[in-house]
Amino acid sequence: MRISLASVFVDDQEKAQKFYTEILGFVTKMDIPMGGAKWLTVVSPEEPDGVQLLLEPNGNPAASTYQKVIFEQNIPATAFEVSDVNKEYERLTQLGVVFKTPPTEAGNVILAVLNDTCGNLIQIYQMA
Repeated sequence: MRISLASVFVDDQEKAQKFYTEILGFVTKMDIPMGGAKWLTVVSPEEPDGVQLLLEPNGNPAASTYQKVIFEQNIPATAFEVSDVNKEYERLTQLGVVFKTPPTEAGNVILAVLNDTCGNLIQIYQMA
């Protein structure tokens, strides 16, 4: 058993695709129309055959409520490992990304939390 797909709910798939590719630097892996939504995944350019992140529409009321509540409680929807949190923080800040938490040491990790503009807080981290 292995993890090959993870997902985050998004309030707008087009906006999410743009943010996750043009700002965060992921690449689109799958973009398949499925009625009013898409099967839309992104991957790391460093691992094009690695784990895919599904940008899943939050059209279900339970999904929308879950997304809203964890956002309001400042809980990141997911986390991405980076080699240098401070460098990513600077790069993303220059691109207009809003951070809820600047780079912060927390035990064996340095982390920062950003707003993905699609209804989620996303944590980036590096092992200290």
